[in-house]
Amino acid sequence: MRIRVAGAQLAVSRDIDVNVAAISRAIEFAAAEHADVLLTPEGSLSGYTPHFDRKVVAHALGQITSLARKKNVGLALGTCFVEEEDQKCYNQIRFYQPDGVYLGFHSKTLTCGTMTQPPRGEINDYAVAPLRTFDFDNLTVGGLICNDMWANPACTPQPDPHLTHQLSRRGARILFHAVFGGRDGDDWSELIWQFHESNLRIRARASKLWIVTVDSAEPVEIPTSAPSGVIGPDGNWVCRTPVSGERFFAHTIELE
Repeated sequence: MRIRVAGAQLAVSRDIDVNVAAISRAIEFAAAEHADVLLTPEGSLSGYTPHFDRKVVAHALGQITSLARKKNVGLALGTCFVEEEDQKCYNQIRFYQPDGVYLGFHSKTLTCGTMTQPPRGEINDYAVAPLRTFDFDNLTVGGLICNDMWANPACTPQPDPHLTHQLSRRGARILFHAVFGGRDGDDWSELIWQFHESNLRIRARASKLWIVTVDSAEPVEIPTSAPSGVIGPDGNWVCRTPVSGERFFAHTIELE
């Protein structure tokens, strides 16, 4: 069994029109590469914020999903979104098949916050839905968002639930990991990069999973906070992009 995955390292902004244009470029790339599914960064449609115009984001989502369906490209789309069922805001990866069928969403589970009591930060802004897997064309996949992967001890008030292990036990073969990492280019940023990369590789190997991961490229003039590319179940990179600016990649994953 094989699946061709694509990823887009994009400069995520709070300008939804700019984000739509960037994601559209990525869909065109994925279609040209005959990819089955495209992964975009955390918050790549709405911007990485709970403060967005709901109607504008809903309209933009329709534009993006329509283009992806037209191009026959599935999506693992990073965005913040308010669900109509409960009117709660979720930091999501929304999964769509190439024919446009919506499979559901993964919500960020390890929302970041201060280590104070009570914690402050995005932990107060986003709701969390139960962990789940998705049947993408008879292949079980999962999604994780940024801190879900590495449970940074500086900003994770919750215990680490080892979500990669949980998804592996539920049958996931591939994890799609959307990131929006903060950084300012100082020496500490380099240390955070090493922490992120080592977590990606160790957790892929420990859980025997393929991981497809993309980070935001904003600001474009300094390196991202984490690598973008594909890691095999042995923990080694099989595909990765340069570390700054808008970058696309595609890779065919062969599954036994």
